[in-house]
Amino acid sequence: MVNRGTRLRTPLAFPHSRRKTDHIKFGEPSDSSTPLFVGASFSHREADLFIFASLSFFRRSDTRRSRMGVFNQFRIWVLTICWVFQSGYGFYLPGSYPHKYGVGDDLWVKVNSLTSIDTEMPFSYYSLPFCTPDGGIKDSAENLGELIMGDRIENSPYRFNMYKNETEIFLCKSDPLSAEKFNILKDRIDEMYQVNLILDNLPAIRYTTKKEGYVLWWTGYPVGVKLQDVYYIFNHLKFNVLVHKYDETNVARVMGTGDAPDMIPSVGKTESNVPGYMVVGFEVIPCSVTHNVDSVKNLKKYGKYPTAVKCDPNTVSMPIKEGQPIVFTYEVTFEESDIKWPSRWDAYLKMEGSKVHWFSILNSLMVITFLAGIVLVIFLRTVRRDLTRYEELDKEAQAQMNEELSGWKLVVGDVFRAPTNPSLLCIMVGDGVQILGMAVVTILFAALGFMSPASRGTLVTGMLFFYMILGIAAGYVAVRLWRTIGGGDHDGWVSVSWKAACFFPGIAFLILTTLNFLLWGSHSTGAIPFSLFVILLLLWFCISVPLTLVGGYFGAKASPIEFPVRTNQIPREIPAQKYPSWLLVLGAGTLPFGTLFIELFFIMSSIWLGRVYYVFGFLFIVLILLVVVCAEVSLVLTYMHLCVEDWKWWWKSFFASGSVAIYIFLYSVNYLVFDLKSLSGPVSATLYLGYSLFMVVAIMLATGTVGFLSSFWFVHYLFSSVKLD
Repeated sequence: MVNRGTRLRTPLAFPHSRRKTDHIKFGEPSDSSTPLFVGASFSHREADLFIFASLSFFRRSDTRRSRMGVFNQFRIWVLTICWVFQSGYGFYLPGSYPHKYGVGDDLWVKVNSLTSIDTEMPFSYYSLPFCTPDGGIKDSAENLGELIMGDRIENSPYRFNMYKNETEIFLCKSDPLSAEKFNILKDRIDEMYQVNLILDNLPAIRYTTKKEGYVLWWTGYPVGVKLQDVYYIFNHLKFNVLVHKYDETNVARVMGTGDAPDMIPSVGKTESNVPGYMVVGFEVIPCSVTHNVDSVKNLKKYGKYPTAVKCDPNTVSMPIKEGQPIVFTYEVTFEESDIKWPSRWDAYLKMEGSKVHWFSILNSLMVITFLAGIVLVIFLRTVRRDLTRYEELDKEAQAQMNEELSGWKLVVGDVFRAPTNPSLLCIMVGDGVQILGMAVVTILFAALGFMSPASRGTLVTGMLFFYMILGIAAGYVAVRLWRTIGGGDHDGWVSVSWKAACFFPGIAFLILTTLNFLLWGSHSTGAIPFSLFVILLLLWFCISVPLTLVGGYFGAKASPIEFPVRTNQIPREIPAQKYPSWLLVLGAGTLPFGTLFIELFFIMSSIWLGRVYYVFGFLFIVLILLVVVCAEVSLVLTYMHLCVEDWKWWWKSFFASGSVAIYIFLYSVNYLVFDLKSLSGPVSATLYLGYSLFMVVAIMLATGTVGFLSSFWFVHYLFSSVKLD
């Protein structure tokens, strides 16, 4: 039997979480996010004492340092933080929190969408003839990011009792398989769909030990398997729940120092004396077992199956047949583990060949940094030499040099001439600032641990939030740049702001709507529900658009950037070029792509192969390096064009760095052909290319904006530093 699944990777840093209680011990660990303040929440009395102590301290500090205004500002910030502590009983970051279960407490398993790396289209768990829970199917609380990513978390009939081992538990007997259900079940087995179960926010995991001695890990288990044209279903599940005894002192020592519990006494009554356990692992072994249908006619759910069930994952014995029902059973064992709460995600982040990952990224960073440094040094020396030569010569010699050698100074009367389609350029730059700002802030927060893989959907939710907030920056940059190019005209700033608010979201809406129709037609849970579509539209027009208009208003009020030279009325003729200038522009994207392509492989694997991506620290470094390289490439190309008297640098500077998006799209096609060979069907390929196109447009706007703004600053600085006749 061949099992396929997702290999998971070794963590860079383990996420943490807190337990929501009235009084939390110092340094209590967190499963999904690092706490912003390492400490406990205070009672009102403690908060008042803390604020009083802070006031007394800063009052004495002001007496000694009355002339230092910085301390006054710092005092305000500290008092604000203290007020947050007092009013909110502590500050928590989003995510899951440690939950203490007593012996015998009910544990309910949840189910997520069925997923497959063969089709990339998730389907509902209950689209197959599985057992349904008593009381009907209910959706669990989901955030916006989960819905967009296609997660549909629902309740399930699987129920455990904490620290009580049970075997031969009868779950249900399905109705006889109709022709439609039988064909759907066969299709899901052919397409290698995985069942995803969740217990206490931990996905079910299974593993296999290879002959070489290493262990492969998967999340979820396959629906079934096909052997010799016969389809078998996994109808018996063997669960193993790893638990860790709850100990507040040990929990507090995870993040605090050894004497932390003594330093911060607990306030109020605690339940530390009550025995309890935390779930730190959730393993599943799927089996295909033949059951006697007649023997379960009178059995109720969670009853004892009359005969012993032998679970052997290496053999299958339950074929599916049209017109016959399927009997589902399960068993559960609890195992006490030394795994601590903050480390319970370790197993999900393990991977083979991790050294290759680290050394590949470090090698790429070193090489690109070295090349970028060489380009920067040569470029600065060349420009400095030209400026020095002009400053040392008199006017007559400068005029002679202008005619003989200096091509870039000859375009002084045309270098700031308005480009073609200036409003479109301003709109694209404004949207690029918004996207780049969103990427920087989101990756920074993820690198600090605020958006860990333990909390599903928070990354996408954070991206949407930061994108909407940064609409102010998009409107401000677009309108101020438009006024700068247009000579300070106020009229039309509302139109520019409105277009900036709708340009990239409109493209995204068009792409996602088209793909959504394909998902709707396939009855996939990856399709965005109509209600979510309405929510996204309301967020767009009620938050993003108004904020962009506000930014445009401030951009219209701000003074436009003044050009250091005047523009001639008659444009200068551009000499014939030996090589097409756009050829250099398209080739300039290779260096930024070299900065990104190794990390891009892991990002693509995370998106399309279901692997857990966690190295946000490296991604943040790569992003910074990408910005630097894009700026340098655009500066070099702009300088080369000015040297050959080509003053049409505006759009070329944008696409010099933005052309990296072309290579990323070509890499995406290459990844589809060679790494996603099993991707079946035109719908799956269309979805892949559609989402890749969406990603490429965003990258083009962000990198192009970096190139344009750096070139604009350089040209402005260059011509304001030259002594003109």
